[in-house]
Amino acid sequence: MRDWDLFGAIHEYEFLYQVFGRDHFGEVMCNLDVFLRRFNEIQYWVVSEICLTNTLSKRAQLLRKFIKLGAYCREQQNLNAFFAIVIGLSNVAISRLTQTWERLSSRFRKMYTEFEILIDPSKNHRSYRLYVAKLQPPILPFTPLLMKDMTFTHEGNRSSLDSLINFEKMHMLAQTLRTIRYCRSRPLGLEVPQVPKNETEIRDYVRNLQVVDNQRRLLALSQRLEPKRP
Repeated sequence: MRDWDLFGAIHEYEFLYQVFGRDHFGEVMCNLDVFLRRFNEIQYWVVSEICLTNTLSKRAQLLRKFIKLGAYCREQQNLNAFFAIVIGLSNVAISRLTQTWERLSSRFRKMYTEFEILIDPSKNHRSYRLYVAKLQPPILPFTPLLMKDMTFTHEGNRSSLDSLINFEKMHMLAQTLRTIRYCRSRPLGLEVPQVPKNETEIRDYVRNLQVVDNQRRLLALSQRLEPKRP
């Protein structure tokens, strides 16, 4: 719900300002900035939580929980958070924790393998593009890929040809904006499950994830948890 609120607050033009260079427009793009930071925040939250868990059994339990959370995000079509979680789990500070991964059952290993296939960047993210094309809104798309598409279109095509506007380029950019509009064309309508904890506490926690965003420190924590085998 938090991610959806942040995504819904972004004006479509903010994507254009980002791609063409915000200095050309003199516009503030705080909503897009906050949402893009959220992606990195979730990614490092996953890594931080696991690397700060000293007990092997609890670490394995947490790893299973994050895989289940990834499955839930995929089910709810929050593909932006899904990518952030899986990329977090594939961080070298986590992937090297052999003893922790060995505690996973075959069921969770299979789920994670499916995740890796879906986020595979080969062939211009073909697996993801085929998957998302079958979905109905509301969809929270993998936003960095949308930004990449628009950037490639902008940098690979001139804005004007013989002093005339290159409408073909503008149509391609507009198509990405239409995709964003389509993803947000229906309200979320998510049913909030009954939770044993105070809902306000959960909302505060989700809004203020505590993360270690220093890769060197995360790797040091990981190596302390499971030293490299001789």
